[in-house]
Amino acid sequence: MGIRSARKESSKQRTKRRYPRSALHCYPTYVAMRKTSVYLDEEQARRLARIAREEGRSQAEVLREAVAGYQSRAAQDRNFALAGSGHGDGSSVADLSEKDLLAGFGK
Repeated sequence: MGIRSARKESSKQRTKRRYPRSALHCYPTYVAMRKTSVYLDEEQARRLARIAREEGRSQAEVLREAVAGYQSRAAQDRNFALAGSGHGDGSSVADLSEKDLLAGFGK
């Protein structure tokens, strides 16, 4: 066992010599990635390739950043039904006369 443990130690020492601590921090580590296929039309594919080339990044990296920064348009309008519901004098539109309801309608 003494010989085996000596071999393990020398292997660890070689790894430390070959890969200095500063080199380990140069490369990002992706813990869990899932491969996904994306269908793009010709214009979108050319645009993605151009952006990646101009920024010196991979197309996958550009897509990941775009997905991370995406905010759904529908999410912005989720509370539109309640907008302004807390304002006003508390009266109901049901209490208005037909003449008042139609005032200005169709002008």
